[in-house]
Amino acid sequence: MTPAGRTNQLLYQAELLLTQPPAAADEHGDARRRALEEGALVTLELALNSLLREVTEHARLPHHDWRALLGADAAPVAELAQLRALAEAPDSWLARLLARLEALHGVEGAARREASSQLIAVSAGVPLAQELAGCLKAFKALLPALRETSQEW
Repeated sequence: MTPAGRTNQLLYQAELLLTQPPAAADEHGDARRRALEEGALVTLELALNSLLREVTEHARLPHHDWRALLGADAAPVAELAQLRALAEAPDSWLARLLARLEALHGVEGAARREASSQLIAVSAGVPLAQELAGCLKAFKALLPALRETSQEW
């Protein structure tokens, strides 16, 4: 499989996880929903690392982890600079995705529990699956431009 093929495969798998029908309304429904959301998030993390490998092949970097390559001390590669700028924009899809990835690796995880019907809850935003679907759509929209500049090398 090519690096681009692997990235595409992972994006497709994340999309499959995000488009699963709603969980059954049983005692495990909320846990299944959270598992699907976090599974999609993990798959998006793999896709991001795969993309970073794909667009930096010409630079022959020793590692392709998003934490290292999108950090301030990363290699001066045009595609990485573009992604770093995107990650630094607080309202960008990449900044939101990276924040969710940080939460995923934390103790609490990224998926939110649904409020009990007996509690009054105030929603702090869109559901995680919806947020990730937006990130996925923007990720896929950016792919052709990143691949084009990478292939020029």
